This record gives sequence, C-alpha cells and structure tokens, in this order.
Amino acid sequence: MVLSSLKKLPKAHKWTLSIVAAALLVFVLLPSESVNASKNTAVASLEIGKRYDLAVDFDNLPTATVSAFDNKAEKKVYVVRKGDNLAKIFARAGLSPQETYRVSKMKDHANKLLNLMPGESLSLEIDEQDQLLALSYVYSPTETLFVTRQDDNTFAGKLEAKKVDSRINYAQGEITSSFWNAGIKANLSESQIMSLAGIFGWDIDFALELRSGDNFHVLFEEHYIDGEFVENGDIVAAQFVNQGEKYTAIRHTDGNYYTPEGRSLRKSFLRAPVNFKYISSNFNPNRFHPIQKRYKPHNGIDYRAAKGTPVLAAGDGKVIQAGYNRFNGNYVFIQHGEKYTTKYLHFSKIAVKNGAKVRQGQVIGYVGATGMAEAPHLHYEFLVDGVHRNPRTVTLPKAEPIDKKEASAFAVLASQRLEQINNSKRIMLAMN
Repeated sequence: MVLSSLKKLPKAHKWTLSIVAAALLVFVLLPSESVNASKNTAVASLEIGKRYDLAVDFDNLPTATVSAFDNKAEKKVYVVRKGDNLAKIFARAGLSPQETYRVSKMKDHANKLLNLMPGESLSLEIDEQDQLLALSYVYSPTETLFVTRQDDNTFAGKLEAKKVDSRINYAQGEITSSFWNAGIKANLSESQIMSLAGIFGWDIDFALELRSGDNFHVLFEEHYIDGEFVENGDIVAAQFVNQGEKYTAIRHTDGNYYTPEGRSLRKSFLRAPVNFKYISSNFNPNRFHPIQKRYKPHNGIDYRAAKGTPVLAAGDGKVIQAGYNRFNGNYVFIQHGEKYTTKYLHFSKIAVKNGAKVRQGQVIGYVGATGMAEAPHLHYEFLVDGVHRNPRTVTLPKAEPIDKKEASAFAVLASQRLEQINNSKRIMLAMN
C-alpha cells in the first residue's frame, strides 16, 4: 500500500523524499564521537573453559585495596585491671618483653602509658608473628594516644586531641541544713562542691560560720565533643553570701581566683584546717572542761571529725614542735614567720617531723582522741604574737593584688563575669 502510494506522487516529491531518507541514514550510522579501535591479543588467545592465574601488582594498588588484601593483623582490646601495667597487659596479649621495652623507650608520649588506671583499655593490633603493629589508648575524654611500629622496629607515639567546645552553665543554692546538701540540690557534682568550698576557704570557715539562709551562685564550664557532654570544666566565677556578707570570686587566665577589684582570694591562712562533721565546742575562754571537771580557758576550736580525717597546715611555716604529752596527745605546733603560730592537738598519728617545712594545705596529721580527749576531734589554736586569738574572726594579712600587667585585662574579664552572674540570677528568678 505504501509503495502504491509513492508511485502516485509527482516526480519532484519522490526526489525530495529520497534525499531526506538518505540524510537520516547517514545520521544514524555515523558515531557521535571518534572511535579508537584496539585489539587485545591476550584476550583473543584465551581458550573457553580454561582457568588462568591473574598477576596483581599489590605495591601499586590503591591504599584501600592493599589493606583489604594485606591486613592480616589481629585487633584485640585489653581492659586494665587493678595492679596492671604495660608489661602485664603485653604479656596477656602474647607479646614479648622486647616489645614492651621498645614501646616504653619511644621518643614521644611514652610516659602516657606509665599510669594506666583500672577500667581503661588498650587496643592492640598484632600480626601473625606476634609482633605489635599498633596501639591505641584513650588517655582522656579528649585525647587518644596512637602508637605505630616503624620500619626500623622502633615505635612512634602521636597524641590526637578532639576539638572541645566550652559552654558556660550556672547553678545556685540556699543552705537550709548543710552546704553539702545545698550543693547536691543545686545539681553540683561532688568535685564542684569541694572546689567551691576551696575557693572561699580563706574567707569562710565552712565548719563554723555557715548559717541557714546563706546562698551561693556559681558559673562553670561544661565541655562538649561533637555536641555531646564530656565533663565539667573549671568554676569561672562564684558568689557566696555568708551571714549577709557577699564574697565574689573571678577566675583569671592564670588559674587563680581574685575579687572583682583584683585582690587574690588566696591568703596566708585557711580559716578551717580540716573537713568536719560537726563542732563540739566553739571559741570560749571560760569553758567547763569535761574531763578535768573545772572551768578552763578553751583558747581554740574543736572540730569533731571521724578518726583518721586528714588535718591540713593552715599556712606555710616550720614545725617547731611535734610530739606527745598526756594533755595534748599527739600534737604539732607550726611557726608562720615571726608573728603567727598555729597548734593542732589530739592526733591519732603525726605526719610531719620536728623542724620540717610545710606548705599550706599539706597533711600534717590525722584526727584522733589521744591525750585528754573524750572523742575523736581536732583542737586548733591560732596565736598572734603569742596571744590566743579566735581563728574564726582574727584579721588575716591582706591578699596580694593581681599583677599590674594583668590588671586591665582582668578588669574587662571581671566585668563580663559579673554581668553573666547577674543575668543568670535574673533567669533563675524568672524560672522560680
């Protein structure tokens, strides 16, 4: 039918259709790109059904391919047990003492492996010849130590640190029963509670001077890695209101705490030289002595605490007496310069010797009930020019100011921290 129809067309139309058809045929047959012909003679000579070995140059393969073919190492994780060290863990892994020696002698970061803690873990990569190829050790929440074997059979260590983001958080609390309970209620950690007491420990006796209604406000860092909380950081600023008097602390870049005016909170003496449970008697020059059954001046303070509680030197000084008598029991007297003397009585055990130099906060003995004592406690005396003074209220030497070179930078920082404290107080007030 198509052919009969074409025959009936005029001659001119037949020529036009012929030309169009020829053009379409050329367009279809010609390739869109130039084609390079090649002949693989090896493939041409292969026989059907016959197996051939394929030669692979492993040295020139991409890295990922090499590891897939060549990775014959065994990876195991070993948890650190109590009393473990690197040698013991390597022995459990079947590694020789020579491997332990080589790792311990590597140039960089070998000391990181000296103080392994129970519960931590080491990831070891060991080959078929029982040789250590690599080791990884999570040294801290933010740092991992990687140890790799070198071509000369030595080891090299590299410490990789994850990026840590710091954020400022805040907490506040009011004392109703105890400072400890108030801190827990404010969602502070045990470490943060102790740090807060340490910051103000030169101005406030946390054993004697806290009252119901006292309150505190704290700004502290929180550390995050990849958006996940890792750990609490430092307290960067804090306020403590004790019996109506407000104390403020700002942490400077040197790691020390200062008042907003730049005076160091660290003073020559701690207000309380021992952590306490409760106080058996306060400063009282006319106290009735429970053992001697007579009124006797009690020129000091008794801190009632469990036997064995560490007692700290209130300030830097020199031990001028350390011994025992039937009244004081085990005792230590410390001279602080020419003007001040502190005395500590009724120790269960003395931790320093006569003539020794001591630093503020150093353990000098342990609470006991030796001598004329009814129960375990520390009797503490503070003398100025040989005269007994109340340790709670005696005026202490003024704290040193911040270095003049740092004064302007600290002033800016202090202003920022005070503004943060005030803003967080307003937020907490609005939430309540």
